[in-house]
Parts: sequence; C-alpha cells; structure tokens
Amino acid sequence: QVQLKESGGGLVQPGGSLRLSCAASGSRSSTVTMDWYRQAPGKQRELVAGFTSGGTTNYADSVKGRFTISRDNAKNTVYLQMNSLKPEDTAVYYCNAWRIGLAGGRYDYWGQGTQVTVSS
Repeated sequence: QVQLKESGGGLVQPGGSLRLSCAASGSRSSTVTMDWYRQAPGKQRELVAGFTSGGTTNYADSVKGRFTISRDNAKNTVYLQMNSLKPEDTAVYYCNAWRIGLAGGRYDYWGQGTQVTVSS
C-alpha cells in the first residue's frame, strides 16, 4: 500500500552535510506521516526526526540544531538535512511512514535504509 524509496546517503567528513530524501508511492502514500529513524551497529533503532499528528516537528536531543526534517506534500517526499555531522551520526537511516487505520491501529511502512558514514 505504501512503498518508500530513500536516497542521499554516503560517506562524509566530520563537519560535513548530507541530505536524505524519501519518496512515498502507492495507494495510501498521501495519507501517511513520515519520519526518519537510524540504527547504529549494536544499538537499537531510534527516532531521529519526525512530525507529530499536529504537524509540528520533533528531534532527538542528539541532533537538535543540526538536522532539519521537511516535506513536500505534492511529491509525497520527506527530507532530512543533516549538517555539522559527527562520527556518532554514522548509522543506517530508515524512512518510516505511518498511518492510523479505521479501527485505530497503527500501520508502519519502512524503507530499505541508506548508509550514512561520517569519517575522516
């Protein structure tokens, strides 16, 4: 019902920038809210940046002031602008899309992940 395609990962030096993109497609792509998660080796997946149901943004404390999430509703695309990158930002970044069904249950959809490596 929702397919997600991520792009924009790669290798960057500390202090550098990257922009991730995630495009949603499918029959329900216009009804989902989209967030970014990441998972570093040996760690649990964590929410990096997302939108609340009210449309405001929220960020993990570790990325506040450095990362910015934005979206283009016409393109069903969400972006993650990452500035002042640090080695500890190294992880696989996942796009997540979710919606609430008619019965109240939450439906989650995940992208395949894109590797971000911050290293000199």
